[in-house]
Amino acid sequence: MKKLTATLIAALAASPAAAADGPFFSLRNTDFIVLIAFLVFVGILVYYKVPSLLGGLLDKRADGIRSDLDDARRLRSEAQEIYASYERRQREVKEQAEAIITNAGHEAAAQAAKAKADLENSIARRLKAAEDQIVSAESDAVRAVRDRAVQAAIAAATQILTAQVSSGQRSAGIDDAIEDVARRLN
Repeated sequence: MKKLTATLIAALAASPAAAADGPFFSLRNTDFIVLIAFLVFVGILVYYKVPSLLGGLLDKRADGIRSDLDDARRLRSEAQEIYASYERRQREVKEQAEAIITNAGHEAAAQAAKAKADLENSIARRLKAAEDQIVSAESDAVRAVRDRAVQAAIAAATQILTAQVSSGQRSAGIDDAIEDVARRLN
């Protein structure tokens, strides 16, 4: 109401009524008629509470804007929380990926070392088996050579003895050999 009074006083003070011809408070003065129409219009607006309606509408709009701003703030804070959680998850996933890569590297190195050790063991076993085969072949060859040498020596001794000894001397040589064996056994 104070605003309306202040507006009315300002309108009267700055009105062009002072510049009109003749008396101001006359129905022939257009400025006076316009002033009366304006005051009636303002009175009707005040009677039907248009300023309070406009104020109520503006307050309602301000409340709606305030509510929208509160919702926007709330949504912004939720979005920031979600963003922060996604950043945390991203860091966790990155750390897990790095751990997986590190573990895979360690496991690959361990598997490579195990494979190398297995290969060395396999090579050592095969070398040992080959050496055993070589030793066995050597002993077989030595035995075969000895057997042949013994057979050759027997054959040569038989030929020499046959050529040197007559038949009578043979039985005496055999008797001597039997006595020699009997002496050694006792």
